Amino acid sequence: MNSSASAPDALLEARELSIRFGGHTAVDAVSCGFEIGTLTAIVGPNGAGKTTFFNLLSGQLAPTGGELIFDGQDITRTKAPRRAQMGIGRAFQLTNLFPELSVRENMWLAASARTGAGLAMHRLSSSYSAIADKVDHYLARVSLAKRADWLAATLPHGDQRKLEVGMLLALEPRVFMFDEPTAGMSVDEVPVILDLVEDIRAERDKVVLLVEHKMDVVRSLADRIIVLHEGRLLDSGEPAEVIASPLVQQAYLGEVVDPEDDTQRATESST
Repeated sequence: MNSSASAPDALLEARELSIRFGGHTAVDAVSCGFEIGTLTAIVGPNGAGKTTFFNLLSGQLAPTGGELIFDGQDITRTKAPRRAQMGIGRAFQLTNLFPELSVRENMWLAASARTGAGLAMHRLSSSYSAIADKVDHYLARVSLAKRADWLAATLPHGDQRKLEVGMLLALEPRVFMFDEPTAGMSVDEVPVILDLVEDIRAERDKVVLLVEHKMDVVRSLADRIIVLHEGRLLDSGEPAEVIASPLVQQAYLGEVVDPEDDTQRATESST
């Protein structure tokens, strides 16, 4: 384990990424890289900066320091819509749908995002056959084909989450970002979402990032964990090793620790 999570072959890489709100530093010089074929879980106690860090990666927030590199390009100042077109897709902690549009129309918007075709579905069908096929494919993949004509607002919460994941799939990004994908879902609904995330991970040709509080989910899905504490990168490594770390356990218990104090780390590791 270590407090540097750089990756030499990273598709997406944060370099000393920071953001301050007034006098508060929410993310403090975090450096880490994410390689194709891996699922990385970003964990930490409440207030650790996980969602803020996600917002920096996806472009919802602009950093006050550091750089973000995607596929060799500096995208530090690139806006979120452009990042989505480039291949960085984000599912939010709360559903991010168009409630007054149908399930199919929501999916169509996602599937056509890179082409600019929008919702002009009444033109010659031959012009949109590829998008229509993609929409049907992903509606089936998230088990919503039978509800394609429902308004998104009328779907049960679990189906709304499935639709959002389906929209993310339809974007066909190279980086999938899931911010607590099972939040607010019933016990019966959770496996459907986790199976979809596992399917993406199993393909091993994408980067998958996951913010998740449920450690059983993290253990079952993650290839790697990075731990944030008070906005700083505390530790990184394989799930079992990181979760067992005394340093990480202290952070979850709310004790103040210094991730740069090697003497403290050595003392804790020997006890």
